[in-house]
Amino acid sequence: MTAPWADWDHIVKLDPDKELYGDETFADICTTGTDAIEIGGTTGMTEAKMERFVEPCVEACADHGVDCYIEPSHAGAVVHADGLDGYLVPIVLNAGDPFWTTGAHRHWVKEDADIDWNSTFTEAYIVLNPDSSVADYTEADCALDAADVAAYAEVAERMFGQQIVYIEYSGTFGDPEIVGAAHDALDEATLFYGGGVGDYDAAYEMGQRADTVIVGDIAHDDGADAVRETVEGAKDARREASASVSE
Repeated sequence: MTAPWADWDHIVKLDPDKELYGDETFADICTTGTDAIEIGGTTGMTEAKMERFVEPCVEACADHGVDCYIEPSHAGAVVHADGLDGYLVPIVLNAGDPFWTTGAHRHWVKEDADIDWNSTFTEAYIVLNPDSSVADYTEADCALDAADVAAYAEVAERMFGQQIVYIEYSGTFGDPEIVGAAHDALDEATLFYGGGVGDYDAAYEMGQRADTVIVGDIAHDDGADAVRETVEGAKDARREASASVSE
């Protein structure tokens, strides 16, 4: 069975600690052409905030055929809701604090007897922006070159059996060479890229190197029209990549 994310070119990550842009709705985000929505954030996550987002988001996604997943940062940010496609759980490979590699996950499993393991999957994160909240939160070692990141990607897939490797620059546009090196190191795992994608060109550039481009702040700060541009950039890049492979 093919994993759903194998066909995703674009994801919108929505932060329950923030508001949607203007008077836009979850339906507006769903009609941008994105393949999936992830609900989650690094700081300020509570069950109440998640619940406020999850129900209307799941409903909109179901109406528009968009996959919807929660990306929980900790056990307290997990909500079980009918219609949710599942959970994508970060495991930060380069975290200095092991809590973000296995500790938070242990707490969740101890506290939650209702985990649906058939819809719970992990993302092998490699955090690379030292000034980001997630780097500070996890004490990530961001002083990595392309060879280091490629090695982490290979460790994730070959040693730990990860199906998703996530290059996270969180708030800044990353180094395309590093993203490309991670992609080249993978065989079957899907490479996600997130960070600083705010327009067509940025999405196209990273879409040439990663399998899936993720945007976040742009949905809250600039709205659905700006998100739609990034969807077009990511999908154009992936179409061209597929065409070149088939030639």
